Amino acid sequence: MKKSKWNSSLKNTLPLNIPMEFLKKNMQDSNVQQLDKALESQVSFKDKDEEESFEASQLLQQGIQQQQAGDFNAAIKALQHSSALFQAYGNSSKQAQALSCLALVAYCSGDYKSVISYAQQCLSLAEDNQEERLQIQALSHLGNAYRHLKQHPEAINYLQDCLKKAEEIQDSRSQIAALNNLGLVYKALNNLSKAIEYQEKSLELVRELKDNWGEEQILKNLGNAWYALMNYPKATKYYEECIIVSRLLKNRRTSIQVLKNLGNAYYALGDYKKTIIYYEERLELAHITQDTRAQEQSLGSLGVASEALGDYESAMSYYEERLRIAKATKDRRSQDQARASLKTACYAIGDYARAMKYD
Repeated sequence: MKKSKWNSSLKNTLPLNIPMEFLKKNMQDSNVQQLDKALESQVSFKDKDEEESFEASQLLQQGIQQQQAGDFNAAIKALQHSSALFQAYGNSSKQAQALSCLALVAYCSGDYKSVISYAQQCLSLAEDNQEERLQIQALSHLGNAYRHLKQHPEAINYLQDCLKKAEEIQDSRSQIAALNNLGLVYKALNNLSKAIEYQEKSLELVRELKDNWGEEQILKNLGNAWYALMNYPKATKYYEECIIVSRLLKNRRTSIQVLKNLGNAYYALGDYKKTIIYYEERLELAHITQDTRAQEQSLGSLGVASEALGDYESAMSYYEERLRIAKATKDRRSQDQARASLKTACYAIGDYARAMKYD
């Protein structure tokens, strides 16, 4: 397969499994920060021997700063201009750096076809200049872009090449990302056992580096894979480990996501008391973060778990609170669901008069 082109001297690879909407809204993400720091540390903005390329270097710096600020359109313009100037000056190494930044901006924007175009150009230059770390970055971007485009054979080929090169130069962080990204491709192919195999290897390496942010992400992915296999004991193991790390990092966003899955897994196991514990913790975090959607979901789940324990009064209390939030947010669908749950609970305890109240 013809190799693609990619970014210059980035130190580690693309985010492990971060949704695009999260990237757009939260440029504080640790994996994006690591990429940004790598760019800042490895791009020299004024070469003593290349005064004529100073403008191109300034544009490169400007593009990086705009990308970090989430101003993707402005970043693309600056970086494209920088790349063109470096090409005119015959500085292929710096041109590759600019192309690398362009690939990152395109990835953050969800423009995966442009990621492929920039990364292929970058990889070609990096191979000519024998810049191994840049090749690793290019291959990583290509693999992830093809994964998002659901072109899984291409994604696997590029990520396997990325992993091989990372192993050759003993770049642990790039190995971790390549392994986890391969796991995501195989998960998309519904080959969950293969996905788990790669993510387990990734987890081992990330723990050696004591990278809590990376560990949190991989633990969540492993929990999701085992949950999809309906192996709920394994799923709860990884989810609980993930929650411990999330608490340490004070990452409430991940905690809210994982606590829902953890409660669901314990519900599937029939352990309703633990189910309620985790749903209540999720509800508390949802209140703190003012996430009304998560509050409403948690209240509905708590009602179902309480019914499973035969505690219909608690269930109805949760459903009433869910109905109140649904009314406040004008969510008609959730209002209907809450009323239906309340009627069912009333019928279960024989309070038919109360049930009519929710018609």
